[in-house]
Amino acid sequence: MAKAKTVFICTECGYESPKWNGKCPSCGAWNSFEEELPVPAAKNGTPQRTIDLSEKILELGEVDTADEVRYFTGLKELDRVLGGGLVKGSLVLLGGEPGIGKSTLLLQICQFLGEEHSVLYVSGEESARQIKLRAQRLGVDTESLYLLTVTDAAAICDTICSAEPDIVIIDSIQTMNLSQLSSSPGSLTQVRECTNLFMQTAKQQEIPIFIVGHVNKDGAIAGPKVMEHIVDAVLYFEGERHQSYRILRAVKNRFGSTNEIGVFEMIDKGLREVDNPSQMLLAGRPHGVSGTCVACVMEGTRPILAEVQALAAKSGFTAPRRTATGFDFNRMAILLAVLEKRMGFSFGTLDVYLNIVGGFRLDEPAGDLPVALALCSGLLDKPIDEQLIAFGEIGLGGEIRAVSHILQRLREAERMGFTTCIVPKQSLSAIDPTQFGMQIIGVSSLRQALAVIDPRT
Repeated sequence: MAKAKTVFICTECGYESPKWNGKCPSCGAWNSFEEELPVPAAKNGTPQRTIDLSEKILELGEVDTADEVRYFTGLKELDRVLGGGLVKGSLVLLGGEPGIGKSTLLLQICQFLGEEHSVLYVSGEESARQIKLRAQRLGVDTESLYLLTVTDAAAICDTICSAEPDIVIIDSIQTMNLSQLSSSPGSLTQVRECTNLFMQTAKQQEIPIFIVGHVNKDGAIAGPKVMEHIVDAVLYFEGERHQSYRILRAVKNRFGSTNEIGVFEMIDKGLREVDNPSQMLLAGRPHGVSGTCVACVMEGTRPILAEVQALAAKSGFTAPRRTATGFDFNRMAILLAVLEKRMGFSFGTLDVYLNIVGGFRLDEPAGDLPVALALCSGLLDKPIDEQLIAFGEIGLGGEIRAVSHILQRLREAERMGFTTCIVPKQSLSAIDPTQFGMQIIGVSSLRQALAVIDPRT
């Protein structure tokens, strides 16, 4: 009898190799190969039959979407990220670092969902007593929450088909396994096949399923990227464990936008929604200190104000340090080059530190102008007015480019009490400045913007 051939699979990217490698040729990860024994295909001597599925072909106009069902979770921030609620029959993957609050978030929504629906909570990491103690701390006492503490994925799917709950939560996918596979739980094959099984169950029974997935040291979903292709939505729970604020971000969503974010605050009784993230990010701003400027970025349909802090200090090393937290490092280097070339500032012998307060990340091009203003303010030691806000994209020629959603940005700035706003001059054609009770200054170049905070430049 011939010996079954084994393959080695990279747990980071899914690359397959006939032999073990110390470094993955595809993703470059070290010591990520695990031995897997492929399941032999069933032998069948009968000739393959041709199956005609022409009767099941549907025209697009024949598909009825009038009975689309979305379950509201009781948390507006979570519903916003999901695109308006949990879609019936969807498979949602919730990822995040250990201890960030994934299980807490899902257990909290069980209280609201349990009022009208039955919820099955499947845990492979905790016992029923441990879940009960955590539910008491979070104030979850609904009678429609049912617990199941097993790790056999096939048995779980059979139980879902027979019990027919309205919503299912799997915590976590790394603990689930199929007895037909020889690999250990959490391996690439186990995670992929278990996720496929849960996906088939969710679609056939039209039951929405939440899946909890841990992340590895690189911040990606532990196990495989292939999980993200199987599920309908991928949500990431971000934030520092030692900070109280958490950001829920959609990386993939077949039923809504991937630009929306949800903001939560971790307290002793669980997670609390933050209805006004701008106020949270601007709390505790220093007064009369140079190197700070307020930016306005769009996260989906929501404008959010964030504080940018910059510090330029004399370097004690031959090569000055450059550090950016919450902002792209390469983008900061470009802005420094523009300030040196177009404005004549010298950062070559200075250490430059850039920070976005509150753990927020400034990825939008509209954050270029406030970052440049903060850098110049820190260099000149000239404080920027506390009631001033700025947004705009900076080109390599020092010009200020137009940005989108200027109306929503200005309304948010006015609501937060700002009196002066520096905007791209090209964007003024889309608004009526007389509608706002604040001074709106349109600039077309970086020199004009810097003249607002320091007329000597």
